[in-house]
Amino acid sequence: MKRSNTNERLRSTDLSESQIKQLQNKIIMSQSYKLAYADTEFLASDDLRPLRLQLELLKPEQALREKNIASTIVIFGSARILSPKEARKKRDEALELVKNKPCTSNDMALKKAQRQVRHSQYYQEAQILAGMVSREFQKHQRKDFVVVTGGGPGIMEAANRGAFNVGQPSVGFNITLDYEQAPNAYIDPDLSFQFQYFALRKMHFLLRAKALIAFPGGFGTLDEVFEVLTLVQTKKMQRLPIILMGRGHWQRVIDFEYLCQEGFISESDLALFYIVETAEQAIKIMREFYNGQPPK
Repeated sequence: MKRSNTNERLRSTDLSESQIKQLQNKIIMSQSYKLAYADTEFLASDDLRPLRLQLELLKPEQALREKNIASTIVIFGSARILSPKEARKKRDEALELVKNKPCTSNDMALKKAQRQVRHSQYYQEAQILAGMVSREFQKHQRKDFVVVTGGGPGIMEAANRGAFNVGQPSVGFNITLDYEQAPNAYIDPDLSFQFQYFALRKMHFLLRAKALIAFPGGFGTLDEVFEVLTLVQTKKMQRLPIILMGRGHWQRVIDFEYLCQEGFISESDLALFYIVETAEQAIKIMREFYNGQPPK
């Protein structure tokens, strides 16, 4: 067989400038050519989970340091609690429905709306509490007892709103959920963070926390309360005021006395938390715990 000369063998790979440009563009646009930190698909892979965890730790930490935030007050509570104004509006709408069209479903809607009006007192109390904390302890050179919430609606919105109303910054640690949860409007834009991982979000809640105040809420609120109680009980974190707002709610939801009587917790564990009714009572506990000054 006759061998082709070199020129003949190379001629088949000769490309026009436009063809070369097209091939180069194809390479540049390929997934593999992306810089690793700019490749979102790569970063979202299972192998990169440790790095994503580290990033969720570092990004908020850097921002909080830059803002000179020294200590925080964490406020938890139901995302479903409405402001008094909104609750009364829904109740009035439900009353009108029952009046115009009495039926079982409308009666149930009215009862729900009436409960929302009753629960809205907690929205108001959270707003007052956050305003009092922010006004009393915020300093120009050092931000102490900065209000931190989960960044969503309900009690979270009320707390961020309370700080906003007195002209002080507050933090929102939002979480990605199957249903969209937008941040409430009262968080400082530079202190609003979104998390993929509950574990890292929980860590940031407690890294600077000097008190935890839990209003009535559901699974999420109970989860946070019991986690902090466990960490303090086991001395994995130092003692801090754990304040439960709403005696009627908490005594019905959790029978702490039963747990103690049956030996599941110790008598001393009952002293790890306080149950109060008002923002003023919560402030008094924090002031006495820290002798009137934020901890150094």
